[in-house]
Amino acid sequence: MNKPKILFENDSRHTLIYMYEQPINKEEQESAIDELLGTPVDALLFNMGYGNAFLHGSNVGDRWGPDAYATEIFRPNKGRLWDHIVFYRAYRNAKKLIDEGNDPLHIICNRANDVGMLVYPTLQVQARADLASESHLTIGAEGDLDTNTPGVHDFDFKHEDVRNRRLKLIEETLNNYSVDGFELNLNHYAGSHFFRPDQIEPGRKIMNDWIREIHQAVKRSGNERELVVRIPASVDKCLSLGMDPEQWASDGIVDMISAESFSLSSTLDSSTDFTSMLNAVEGSKCRVHAVIRNRIGSDRLTTATAEMVRAVACNYWDQGVQGLTLAAWSGDWPYGGAFYEQLREIPYPEVMEVKDKFYFIPTESPDASRDETLDPGLAMQLPADLKLNKPVLLKMPISDDISRWGSVGRIHEVLLRVRIMRATELDSLKFRLNEQELPENNLRKIDYTYMMDAPRYRSHSSYWYVFKLDREHWPVNGSNLVEVTLLDRNPELTPHIYVRDVELEIKYLRGKSAHRGDRYTDPDLGPNDSIVK
Repeated sequence: MNKPKILFENDSRHTLIYMYEQPINKEEQESAIDELLGTPVDALLFNMGYGNAFLHGSNVGDRWGPDAYATEIFRPNKGRLWDHIVFYRAYRNAKKLIDEGNDPLHIICNRANDVGMLVYPTLQVQARADLASESHLTIGAEGDLDTNTPGVHDFDFKHEDVRNRRLKLIEETLNNYSVDGFELNLNHYAGSHFFRPDQIEPGRKIMNDWIREIHQAVKRSGNERELVVRIPASVDKCLSLGMDPEQWASDGIVDMISAESFSLSSTLDSSTDFTSMLNAVEGSKCRVHAVIRNRIGSDRLTTATAEMVRAVACNYWDQGVQGLTLAAWSGDWPYGGAFYEQLREIPYPEVMEVKDKFYFIPTESPDASRDETLDPGLAMQLPADLKLNKPVLLKMPISDDISRWGSVGRIHEVLLRVRIMRATELDSLKFRLNEQELPENNLRKIDYTYMMDAPRYRSHSSYWYVFKLDREHWPVNGSNLVEVTLLDRNPELTPHIYVRDVELEIKYLRGKSAHRGDRYTDPDLGPNDSIVK
């Protein structure tokens, strides 16, 4: 079996079983495969359900329906009537397909086999326990942990029963479906803690043995099949959660690692560092894939543009990952031209190298929080409070070799944008990039002190500081240091002032002296009529 380079996740719900009126038909279920045909996607990661309720014909796990604990919160008084119309539709659609002999997972596997695409079912490993009947199996079962302890109501994997439930479901899937491997999502938003905080070290031994057991089951079912694990990009973070990816790779019990950051908020992050994970698998046969999500959640954009995806993908390829896993791209559905353009380019860093890119440092928003209990162990650089004469230092890695492409006339423009919240026209700030002060003659300020409207949501009061960087102040290939210093603050104001956004746009020309627009147009040439060939 060829090793997949580009994997694409479909959670089986948001762009599929939720979207179609009942009764859903086989062809509608097949759309999860069909919408990826003609793209460089080699394999589909297909989610098996939600929590401990599954959307295929499992005889081991709970099927999604009125008898499943996972759906109780959507059924008043735990009855058989539903107050969640979408979850009810999912139940009815899945049941209809199963009852007529068209198991939803069989449909996906069969269609994928017909067109030469690989399928890896993916299991959300952790879930909230039923406290009425399973509280003795939870991380907080002993009653001595604070109720705010991460994962306190989730399953404790020290219990053999907890592990065996999942193993039986995995074995059932491997034995009954024509899959090419299996993914364990150990970094799901529903839970990524598996042991008590004081039981992490013995927990790692338990987890090692369990992963080995699953890997053996995968290989028994087909030697070419692979076990994939999705985990945090930081090895230290994995160790702190009871996972030892270096040991897994060394023992040969994991075939591929999908490493990610900001999974719990599905946020795009071009600054993820995969060094520790790549070092952990060095010398083994285990491959490392970088997970790319495409949610932005800013006041201007819901999902990423092609320029943003290029920036992230190039940064990841530049670090030496062996592939990419595209997770939670449902915000772009139904998929159009921009989506397919991004997929077409994403396997080829050499194609993206001299194309426009948009880098940004992840920041707090309604969609992303700095709270570590929501995204374990991940520290966000932004927002960053400003204090008088105390520089705020922010790191921004980029893969572009601007100096090289500038020397042959391919750079059109380089913009650095910094948004300062609660700033006023009476405040004084200094900006530096890589220890060089940015001159004010390259600066444009944009006043957002008051906004009556905004593309997505209002975020006033703020000022944007936009620098059109000249050659002497261009960023460098690799790590860049953005420095912001508050020199003077309006003494009549009480709100604290802080850095909320840092963005870098690099715009290229198709060739030296080439026009920037479509159909031989260019913004610097002013308005134009449409041209018909």
